[in-house]
Amino acid sequence: MKKICLKNGKEVMIKEAVQEDAQSMIKFYNIVGGETDFLSFGKNGFSMSQHDYENFIESTRTDNHSIILLATMDNEIISIASITSSQKARTKHVGTLGIVIAEEHCGLGLGRTLMDELIEWAKGNGTTKKIHLVTREDNDRAIELYKKVGFKEEGLLQQDTYIDGMYYSTLIMGLLI
Repeated sequence: MKKICLKNGKEVMIKEAVQEDAQSMIKFYNIVGGETDFLSFGKNGFSMSQHDYENFIESTRTDNHSIILLATMDNEIISIASITSSQKARTKHVGTLGIVIAEEHCGLGLGRTLMDELIEWAKGNGTTKKIHLVTREDNDRAIELYKKVGFKEEGLLQQDTYIDGMYYSTLIMGLLI
């Protein structure tokens, strides 16, 4: 567990997720899904069962090249950050990064802190050689952060997301470590 201080002076704890966090994590995802259209799901759109998510968390914990971090404030989840990798020998060196932050805590340095934590973890796990991520091409705030830490644009999936009658394209980015 690690304690950090946000730009607004509030303390946040960062820890690795455990099975007992599953219900709170699902609840968090279903709330933040309604705060932004930049996620792959909307409000109450995270549909994995608690049992299945507990199993996912446990399998991630036992995998030396995948991790899920939780950022909490006053024992409430305010962010989930992860790198997950395939079990396949040919692709397990590539980790997929995801960070979700509750809207009220965006812009306070938490995303950068979590990004740095995940990159350092990946550099030290002995397997990960590349981190990739996907984001909507109009997610300017996130793309700016990704570029600051060294991610490069690798491609664009044209009109692959449909939200409220509009099509959006997805930017693929990668970081060799």
